[in-house]
Amino acid sequence: MASTLRPDRPVRRTVLALAACAPVLIVAGAIVGSSWLLGIGAWVLIVAVVIEFAYRP
Repeated sequence: MASTLRPDRPVRRTVLALAACAPVLIVAGAIVGSSWLLGIGAWVLIVAVVIEFAYRP
């Protein structure tokens, strides 16, 4: 029996993990007042969007 899993599943999982992690980092940075934590959260979100745009099955 052939597998019905989509070939883009690992990429989709990575994008969702990055997109879920970004708001946590941004909110934590805002609460603590840490600009580097805010910056990392912003870059994680940017990377998730770039991967989503670049990898279109």
